[in-house]
Amino acid sequence: MFSITTFQRLMKGLPRGTFAQLVERHNADKYCKKFGHWDHLIAMLYAQISEAKGLRPLETGFNSHVAHHYHLGTSAIKRSTLADANENRSDTVFSDTAAWLMGKVSRKLRQQSNDLMYLLDSTSLTLKGREFERWTPENSTRNTQGLKLHVLYDAHDAIPVWHDISHPNVNDVERAVDVPLEANALYVFDKGYCDFNWWKSIDEANARFVTRFKNNAAVNVLQKSDIPADDAHIVLSDEIVTFKHKRLGGKRINLYFGKPLRRVIVARPNKDTPIVLATNDFDSSAMEIAQHYKKRWAIELFFKWIKQHLKIKQFLGRSENAVRIQILTALISYLLVALFNESNRVKRTLWDCLCFVRATLFQRTDTEDLHDRRRRQAAHEFAEIQGCLFS
Repeated sequence: MFSITTFQRLMKGLPRGTFAQLVERHNADKYCKKFGHWDHLIAMLYAQISEAKGLRPLETGFNSHVAHHYHLGTSAIKRSTLADANENRSDTVFSDTAAWLMGKVSRKLRQQSNDLMYLLDSTSLTLKGREFERWTPENSTRNTQGLKLHVLYDAHDAIPVWHDISHPNVNDVERAVDVPLEANALYVFDKGYCDFNWWKSIDEANARFVTRFKNNAAVNVLQKSDIPADDAHIVLSDEIVTFKHKRLGGKRINLYFGKPLRRVIVARPNKDTPIVLATNDFDSSAMEIAQHYKKRWAIELFFKWIKQHLKIKQFLGRSENAVRIQILTALISYLLVALFNESNRVKRTLWDCLCFVRATLFQRTDTEDLHDRRRRQAAHEFAEIQGCLFS
């Protein structure tokens, strides 16, 4: 009985033909002789899953499984070739691959739920060292030096659905304007995305948002709502407000001026200052609004997960392009593991699934299970024939 390895089963989430179309769209393999983008992707995915600590362990480990290269559509790698590819190749194909997989995972999992709740946030990846110093200081901030990963996260299905990578000195809201908006969806984000005009674009897309007011937000209170007695210990106030000023700083016009907003003030346990929430959701209760914002913590856990379990702290290359490719490969790995877990319908956590993939990456688990069943069956049949000699 022939069966494929776990690595091959994992790659079924990304059909070779689809990847070839992404490469062809950018004519990315035009000058590649042997080491094409597919070979590049397979090598970087192996580095992510096997947790290779450098190019030499990656080369030695991957090339030791030469019998499986043919079925993966690749061949042995050289660390110098991979290093050159990471430094010189554009990350466009990897970015498009991550975006395609996000769409595929989202479509596949959304059949199970109609809840549309998205969390938007970014995380900084600190890069310090001799080689990083060549390009990171000019775009660094007082607190961060490196790159910033922006993610739109599906709260129900626990998957990213949009991504972007920028320098740390780029304001979060500058990337937020590129986020695709869906009608009837709920977007939750912190006060780093405080842009009233962008809030207006969400409202115009017939979507809802929950965020935080900044401390200096000037508003007029139009109406105060009663707080249910059961919620009074958490919800301090529930008001309908409008902005006081039509113009923002720098002579910009506040497009949300004159349109009502809802302000919900919520107490925080063990904190002296409450949270002041802003939303265009006038139907949900104040407690539900507070719970929506509380769920924003899920995207922080996602960032923590990929930093702990995938390889985006130690990098195989020190150029900006190499770092971008490795970050994108981490996202691709996360999505492929999510697809693998869902397609096999095994009730395990994503971390358990990743551990299984790592442990059996080049094993033919179906064949090994068949041989094991045959051995146990033969032993059972032999025991029945032999009988009990010491009865």
